[in-house]
Amino acid sequence: MSDASGPGPSEWQQRIAGEWHGRPSLFDAQGTWCGYEDIRRSSEFTDEGTVYRMDGGLLQGGPLAGRFQLAAPFAFAVTDADDNRLYRGPDFHGSGQPYGSFVDAHYYGPGWQVALNTWNHVLPDGVTQVYSSVLHQGWTVIGCFNGVYVHTTDHDDNETTRDHVARHVAAETGAGPVPWILPTKQAGRFTGSCELWSAEQKHLGDVEVEIALRPVDLLRTRHRVTWRGAGLDRSFSVERRRDGTREFWEGPDAWGNAQAFGRANFPLWHFTSGDVHRVRGREFVLDARPAMAAGGRLAVTYELFGGNALAAVLHGVLDWEATP
Repeated sequence: MSDASGPGPSEWQQRIAGEWHGRPSLFDAQGTWCGYEDIRRSSEFTDEGTVYRMDGGLLQGGPLAGRFQLAAPFAFAVTDADDNRLYRGPDFHGSGQPYGSFVDAHYYGPGWQVALNTWNHVLPDGVTQVYSSVLHQGWTVIGCFNGVYVHTTDHDDNETTRDHVARHVAAETGAGPVPWILPTKQAGRFTGSCELWSAEQKHLGDVEVEIALRPVDLLRTRHRVTWRGAGLDRSFSVERRRDGTREFWEGPDAWGNAQAFGRANFPLWHFTSGDVHRVRGREFVLDARPAMAAGGRLAVTYELFGGNALAAVLHGVLDWEATP
């Protein structure tokens, strides 16, 4: 499974060196929680090439269990580069494109008999990774894996590290089935600095993002979004309506909808005017817990399209602040 990978590892490969530990959850196409996947992921860069490995197993899974159970660890060769990472089998075939600390990958897993669109976002701390794989049969979504991973380099040799991983897995066990929800009775705003990357994978600068929320009732929220910086200056307002795991953006400045899988919400919306015609995104509640409350930290990734062409990628972490 070797493949020449150039004189040294890419920037993305350096970001993900070592092991990543998590317990992502599996959801069906309607957003119903089905079970967990215990996973240790690693990638090794050598003179012979780069190999990516996944070891673990599915717990529960409902009707999807047979499809996503494999009686052997995954492994596949990678042609490592910062423009295109090519996945060359035997267990996954496809490619991924890095935009700084985020990679958007499309590939096929013969063992699972499913096409995957995987989004991995390494957060600014360098040791936390937000992961999701939306699973397709042709064009039809059949499910989603998502969760949070933590990074280690000495798991097998350090008891303190193993304890840290065990606590993380326990937290993921509790948080995995928690559904996506915005605050329903408290006005406030999510704010943070996000990185903007061009479609050509060049860093364009930082964008200050504000998402101001004012609940209308338990199902509807007025939503004012502001982007400022790196030439991306835009404000727009929408009313977001929640219907179980589904969500609808109902004007006046944008229209669209979303499907949530646990803590991860996947919106697609269209502007009524302006130069950015369409946005495809993921909003992930990092501190979701089983309780009658919404979380206070969002990891966000938005792909911005001009017409049908990718124009830029915006990603970062936003923090909640209540307002009167």
